[in-house]
Amino acid sequence: MPAASPAGIRFENIDKRYGGLYALRRVSVEIAAGECVVLAGRNGSGKTTLLRIAARLVRPSSGSFTFLDNKKNEMVTGPQTGFVAHATMVYDELTAEENLVLFARLLGIAEPDKRAAQLLEEVGLAERRTSLVRTFSRGMRQRMAIARALLNEPAVLLLDEPATGLDPQGVSWLAGTLRTMRDAGRTIVMSLHGESEMSALGARAIRLEAGSVVADTQTGASLNSILTFAGA
Repeated sequence: MPAASPAGIRFENIDKRYGGLYALRRVSVEIAAGECVVLAGRNGSGKTTLLRIAARLVRPSSGSFTFLDNKKNEMVTGPQTGFVAHATMVYDELTAEENLVLFARLLGIAEPDKRAAQLLEEVGLAERRTSLVRTFSRGMRQRMAIARALLNEPAVLLLDEPATGLDPQGVSWLAGTLRTMRDAGRTIVMSLHGESEMSALGARAIRLEAGSVVADTQTGASLNSILTFAGA
């Protein structure tokens, strides 16, 4: 993979409210460029909301969020990001190939047809490139979502329980892909629910409860205890 401009992430005193309900409370976390971080926690703990803020899909109610060039400790404007959400965010009535070409064109990627073909091969869907996405299984749709997120070769990759729907072979493929990206210096933040093959990729884990950070391996918490507790 070509080198991407490194970018870290800084959340400062982030609150996110929906009416009177707090999804996040006073979250302050800094993630260095090139880190691979696991967000752990039970359903409703705030993992998805934090990722959606980093993906610039929602705004915090208060506090600030910035991308950083960690070498210079300066703010970076709009680094390339990729996001895999719970919803696959692909069009059912388009083929696999049409979906990726469309998104590649929207992102301004050179040679969109070539990039789409390359990713369909990588995710194991080349033989189904002309099939409508509505005919795909949940696991195949998840592979499409991952391909879409990788189109722009992002410097920052955000994943919300990315192994959802994948069979063991798919999980191994995804772990290998993320390992390659991590080793190439990409910043990866992913939410997981308990220990898995995916959690072994992270050098750091952060646990959230009721919208607050309650444990971080950077401040001495055990990686295994965070993941085990979150999956309980």
